[in-house]
Amino acid sequence: MLVGEYDHTIDDKNRLTLPAKFRQAFSEGLVLSRGIERCLYAYPRGEWEASVQSRLGELDLFSKEGRVMQRYFFAGAAEAEVDKQGRVMVPSSLGEYAGLGKEVVVAGIHDHLEIWDRAAWRAHLDEIEGSAEDVAERLATKRD
Repeated sequence: MLVGEYDHTIDDKNRLTLPAKFRQAFSEGLVLSRGIERCLYAYPRGEWEASVQSRLGELDLFSKEGRVMQRYFFAGAAEAEVDKQGRVMVPSSLGEYAGLGKEVVVAGIHDHLEIWDRAAWRAHLDEIEGSAEDVAERLATKRD
């Protein structure tokens, strides 16, 4: 399970050093993709195939929403490898999409990582901090 929040930087060659705690999970490679909230998702290659690809692959191509979601994730995805120093190349198109500057946050989110511009991450946390209790309550009532 991928958990935790780590401040990191992207170097001048668009390489992100993964937190040491996460490197083993990505030893077989990873898939970077656009995230929903202007961040990047990084999935271990096996998780991408088992989770994301299976969910998105089942969407109906005859529905506009299905096509939109497949384009959003698949066209914007890139396979990558972690080098011996634990770095991964972030394609410039994905970095631009997420507005990544030099300072980023790498957050473990269960089966994948989210990579955020550090200032955007702080603003996002400020925004959701007050609503987490309400969201938890609504989700709990859906279980009944």
